[in-house]
Amino acid sequence: MALKATIYKADIDISDMDRGYYASHNLTLACHPSETVERMMLRMVAFIFNASETLAFTKDICADDEPALWQKNYSDEIELWIDLGEPDEKRIKKACSRAEQVIVYSHGGRASDVWWQAMESKVGRFDNLSVIGIGPETLSELSAMAERSMQLCATLQDGQLWLSDGTHNVLVEGVRLKSAAHA
Repeated sequence: MALKATIYKADIDISDMDRGYYASHNLTLACHPSETVERMMLRMVAFIFNASETLAFTKDICADDEPALWQKNYSDEIELWIDLGEPDEKRIKKACSRAEQVIVYSHGGRASDVWWQAMESKVGRFDNLSVIGIGPETLSELSAMAERSMQLCATLQDGQLWLSDGTHNVLVEGVRLKSAAHA
Protein backbone atom coordinates (compact mmCIF):
# COMPACT_ATOMS: atom_id res chain seq x y z
CA MET A 1 0.00 0.00 0.00
CA ALA A 2 1.34 3.44 -0.95
CA LEU A 3 2.04 5.95 1.77
CA LYS A 4 -0.09 9.08 1.71
CA ALA A 5 0.97 12.66 2.22
CA THR A 6 0.57 14.22 5.66
CA ILE A 7 -1.62 17.31 5.51
CA TYR A 8 -0.67 20.47 7.39
CA LYS A 9 -2.86 23.57 7.65
CA ALA A 10 -1.36 27.00 8.26
CA ASP A 11 -3.29 30.21 8.84
CA ILE A 12 -0.74 32.97 8.30
CA ASP A 13 -1.08 36.72 8.80
CA ILE A 14 1.58 38.34 6.61
CA SER A 15 2.88 41.87 7.12
CA ASP A 16 5.48 42.49 4.42
CA MET A 17 6.72 46.01 5.01
CA ASP A 18 9.31 45.70 2.24
CA ARG A 19 6.62 45.24 -0.45
CA GLY A 20 3.65 46.85 1.29
CA TYR A 21 1.78 43.54 1.22
CA TYR A 22 -0.59 42.77 4.10
CA ALA A 23 -2.85 39.73 3.89
CA SER A 24 -4.02 36.55 5.57
CA HIS A 25 -3.52 33.23 3.82
CA ASN A 26 -4.98 29.85 4.71
CA LEU A 27 -2.50 27.33 3.33
CA THR A 28 -2.83 23.58 2.95
CA LEU A 29 0.57 21.91 2.74
CA ALA A 30 0.82 18.27 1.75
CA CYS A 31 4.06 16.77 3.06
CA HIS A 32 4.90 13.98 0.61
CA PRO A 33 6.26 10.78 2.26
CA SER A 34 9.65 11.42 0.62
CA GLU A 35 9.75 15.05 1.81
CA THR A 36 11.17 16.17 5.14
CA VAL A 37 9.30 18.48 7.48
CA GLU A 38 12.18 20.95 7.07
CA ARG A 39 11.63 21.10 3.31
CA MET A 40 7.87 21.48 3.73
CA MET A 41 8.42 24.38 6.13
CA LEU A 42 10.84 25.93 3.63
CA ARG A 43 8.08 25.75 0.99
CA MET A 44 5.87 27.68 3.40
CA VAL A 45 8.62 30.25 4.05
CA ALA A 46 9.18 30.65 0.29
CA PHE A 47 5.46 31.34 -0.01
CA ILE A 48 5.63 33.98 2.74
CA PHE A 49 8.64 35.75 1.19
CA ASN A 50 6.85 35.97 -2.17
CA ALA A 51 3.20 35.98 -1.10
CA SER A 52 0.53 37.13 -3.51
CA GLU A 53 -3.04 36.17 -4.32
CA THR A 54 -1.86 34.18 -7.35
CA LEU A 55 1.17 32.37 -5.89
CA ALA A 56 0.39 28.65 -5.68
CA PHE A 57 1.92 25.37 -4.59
CA THR A 58 2.42 22.84 -7.38
CA LYS A 59 2.77 19.06 -7.60
CA ASP A 60 6.48 19.70 -6.84
CA ILE A 61 8.12 16.38 -5.93
CA CYS A 62 5.50 14.42 -7.90
CA ALA A 63 6.10 16.34 -11.17
CA ASP A 64 9.53 16.86 -12.73
CA ASP A 65 8.37 19.79 -14.87
CA GLU A 66 6.98 21.92 -12.04
CA PRO A 67 8.69 23.97 -9.32
CA ALA A 68 7.72 23.99 -5.64
CA LEU A 69 5.66 27.15 -6.19
CA TRP A 70 4.73 29.32 -9.10
CA GLN A 71 2.80 32.41 -9.94
CA LYS A 72 1.01 32.56 -13.28
CA ASN A 73 -0.80 35.41 -14.96
CA TYR A 74 -4.24 35.18 -16.58
CA SER A 75 -2.64 34.11 -19.87
CA ASP A 76 -1.12 31.11 -18.05
CA GLU A 77 2.40 32.52 -18.43
CA ILE A 78 4.75 31.85 -15.52
CA GLU A 79 5.69 35.09 -13.78
CA LEU A 80 7.55 33.50 -10.86
CA TRP A 81 9.14 30.04 -10.58
CA ILE A 82 10.36 29.01 -7.11
CA ASP A 83 12.53 25.92 -6.67
CA LEU A 84 13.96 24.43 -3.49
CA GLY A 85 17.22 22.59 -3.00
CA GLU A 86 20.07 22.29 -5.44
CA PRO A 87 18.67 21.95 -8.97
CA ASP A 88 20.99 21.06 -11.83
CA GLU A 89 21.99 23.48 -14.59
CA LYS A 90 19.48 22.01 -17.06
CA ARG A 91 16.56 22.59 -14.69
CA ILE A 92 17.66 26.17 -13.92
CA LYS A 93 18.05 26.92 -17.63
CA LYS A 94 14.57 25.54 -18.31
CA ALA A 95 13.08 27.60 -15.47
CA CYS A 96 14.81 30.79 -16.62
CA SER A 97 13.53 30.32 -20.16
CA ARG A 98 9.93 29.65 -19.03
CA ALA A 99 9.49 32.26 -16.28
CA GLU A 100 9.97 35.99 -15.92
CA GLN A 101 11.62 35.51 -12.53
CA VAL A 102 13.23 32.44 -10.93
CA ILE A 103 14.18 32.04 -7.28
CA VAL A 104 16.04 29.05 -5.88
CA TYR A 105 16.03 28.57 -2.11
CA SER A 106 19.04 26.39 -1.42
CA HIS A 107 19.02 24.59 1.93
CA GLY A 108 21.62 21.87 2.10
CA GLY A 109 24.20 23.38 4.45
CA ARG A 110 27.69 22.27 3.39
CA ALA A 111 26.28 20.33 0.41
CA SER A 112 24.58 23.53 -0.72
CA ASP A 113 27.89 25.41 -0.55
CA VAL A 114 29.56 22.77 -2.73
CA TRP A 115 26.62 22.86 -5.17
CA TRP A 116 26.81 26.65 -5.47
CA GLN A 117 30.57 26.64 -6.06
CA ALA A 118 29.99 24.29 -9.00
CA MET A 119 26.93 26.15 -10.33
CA GLU A 120 27.83 29.81 -9.93
CA SER A 121 29.79 30.14 -13.17
CA LYS A 122 27.26 28.04 -15.10
CA VAL A 123 24.13 30.03 -14.18
CA GLY A 124 25.59 33.50 -13.72
CA ARG A 125 24.38 34.52 -17.18
CA PHE A 126 20.71 34.25 -16.23
CA ASP A 127 19.55 37.79 -15.41
CA ASN A 128 16.17 36.61 -14.07
CA LEU A 129 17.66 34.19 -11.50
CA SER A 130 18.07 34.76 -7.77
CA VAL A 131 19.63 32.17 -5.45
CA ILE A 132 19.13 32.39 -1.70
CA GLY A 133 20.77 30.09 0.84
CA ILE A 134 18.87 29.14 4.00
CA GLY A 135 20.96 27.67 6.82
CA PRO A 136 20.31 24.26 8.40
CA GLU A 137 19.94 25.84 11.86
CA THR A 138 17.05 27.96 10.58
CA LEU A 139 15.40 24.90 9.03
CA SER A 140 15.73 23.06 12.32
CA GLU A 141 14.02 25.91 14.16
CA LEU A 142 11.26 26.02 11.56
CA SER A 143 10.64 22.27 11.80
CA ALA A 144 10.22 22.63 15.57
CA MET A 145 7.25 24.93 14.82
CA ALA A 146 5.56 22.43 12.51
CA GLU A 147 2.19 21.22 13.69
CA ARG A 148 -0.72 19.76 11.75
CA SER A 149 -2.63 22.99 12.41
CA MET A 150 -0.65 26.23 12.71
CA GLN A 151 -1.60 29.82 13.49
CA LEU A 152 1.34 31.97 12.40
CA CYS A 153 2.25 35.62 12.23
CA ALA A 154 4.87 36.62 9.65
CA THR A 155 6.59 40.00 9.64
CA LEU A 156 9.00 40.90 6.85
CA GLN A 157 11.26 43.94 6.96
CA ASP A 158 14.65 44.67 5.43
CA GLY A 159 14.79 41.19 3.88
CA GLN A 160 14.29 39.47 7.24
CA LEU A 161 11.33 37.30 8.16
CA TRP A 162 10.18 36.90 11.73
CA LEU A 163 7.82 33.95 12.04
CA SER A 164 5.89 33.43 15.26
CA ASP A 165 3.38 30.86 16.46
CA GLY A 166 2.78 32.58 19.81
CA THR A 167 5.33 30.35 21.56
CA HIS A 168 8.30 30.27 19.19
CA ASN A 169 9.86 33.11 17.21
CA VAL A 170 12.14 32.21 14.32
CA LEU A 171 14.28 34.65 12.36
CA VAL A 172 14.66 33.58 8.73
CA GLU A 173 17.48 35.34 6.94
CA GLY A 174 18.59 34.09 3.60
CA VAL A 175 22.09 34.58 2.27
CA ARG A 176 21.72 36.09 -1.20
CA LEU A 177 24.11 34.06 -3.37
CA LYS A 178 22.88 35.61 -6.63
CA SER A 179 20.51 38.46 -7.35
CA ALA A 180 18.41 38.84 -10.47
CA ALA A 181 19.32 41.88 -12.56
CA HIS A 182 15.96 43.52 -11.81
CA ALA A 183 15.84 42.58 -8.09
